[in-house]
Amino acid sequence: MAIKGVLIFNNNGKPRLMTWYQQMDVRTQQEMLKEIFRLISRRPETACNFLEGSSIVGGHDTKIIYRHYATLYFVFVVDSSESELGILDLIQVLVEVLDKAFVNVCELDLIFRPDDVASILSEVISGGMVLETSMPSICDVLVAKQEINLRR
Repeated sequence: MAIKGVLIFNNNGKPRLMTWYQQMDVRTQQEMLKEIFRLISRRPETACNFLEGSSIVGGHDTKIIYRHYATLYFVFVVDSSESELGILDLIQVLVEVLDKAFVNVCELDLIFRPDDVASILSEVISGGMVLETSMPSICDVLVAKQEINLRR
């Protein structure tokens, strides 16, 4: 499995989206969230956007790749064999799709429309595997879903 999890949390470590692609209990998820936030929040803005996982987050076999936009961190937890630059590009695609879907996405969109955010993520990633990276294709699917919902 290439992608182990996708997290979006704010500058205070409050999760706005937590999707794990491996089985684990809620307590472990919470511990991993805290550890990832601790690792990332201590880094200076000038540091690179990827680091090796700690003992709690999978050790040497895991990478944490993230981008910080305004008040939100977009974090991917991946296998060590995954391309850092490829995941950074995937994060950029996800953010741009969210921005188009919500028209200037902000933290409140993620809070009040979590189902829409999860739906968008499921168009990009399923079961830890990347499905689609083309923004126009993803946006076309989202428009089709909206049209179906309007017909109901």
